[in-house]
Amino acid sequence: MAHPYVFEAPQSGFSFENSTRNVLLNNVLGEQKTKTPKPMKTGTTIAGVVYKDGVVLGADTRATSSEVVADKMCAKIHYIAPNIYCCGAGTAADTEKTTDMLSSNLTIFSLNSGRNPRVVMAANIIQDMLFRYRGGIGANLILGGVDCTGSHIYNVGPFGSMTKVPFIAMGSGDLAAMGVLEDRFKPSLELEEAKFLVRDAIHAGIMSDLGSGNNIDICVITREGVDYIRPYKESEYTNKRQEKYKYKPGTTPVLTEKVVRLELELVHENVQTMETS
Repeated sequence: MAHPYVFEAPQSGFSFENSTRNVLLNNVLGEQKTKTPKPMKTGTTIAGVVYKDGVVLGADTRATSSEVVADKMCAKIHYIAPNIYCCGAGTAADTEKTTDMLSSNLTIFSLNSGRNPRVVMAANIIQDMLFRYRGGIGANLILGGVDCTGSHIYNVGPFGSMTKVPFIAMGSGDLAAMGVLEDRFKPSLELEEAKFLVRDAIHAGIMSDLGSGNNIDICVITREGVDYIRPYKESEYTNKRQEKYKYKPGTTPVLTEKVVRLELELVHENVQTMETS
């Protein structure tokens, strides 16, 4: 016999159940002298525009872990298909593995059909994948490419939201980059104009955000092929160490010293040669 399930309609107005839960959780962890985990801040500036003959995507190359620059040459423009590339902002591992899975699925499609996938197909696949995890995958993606229907750019959020746009900027430096794009974008841009526009948008994000920086990569996608320029513009700031940090022995005093001897068991190994004759 099937069990009846009664679905109650959600109450209108605001709900503060999570706030009460967080207070109780902090009290319990406070008794154990531990702290609740804090979200890790990441930094990125990515952008993309549709120009007259194709799509131009751009990204910075700085990967951060809290206040530490983990990688100065991180590749944030990922290969999806011969005619589709994707810029990722958010958690580096999430963006890399998500784009790898999308590329694998579209490669199987290309092998079966004998043609390149459409950009909207890739956007729908990645949208369903991200929506399934309800924001658990920290991937903000700019999907750009050229297919039989023209040039397209899609903005896909970590919760599965998707928007088709002529230009877009995402990441922690997106406000400054979006200001440049909104001021200078126009339909039917020439190639050099589009490349300079994306470069200046990424540079504005770098100068306004500590999490973005170092070099600027650009990917140009047309019907003739793909031109992945890495780096398109190198950072004008060189990180030169001003002094040598060497300290004399005894600068830091040793307050206590404790030696713990390890109990080791000596094993004797006998090697026997095998007769091969």
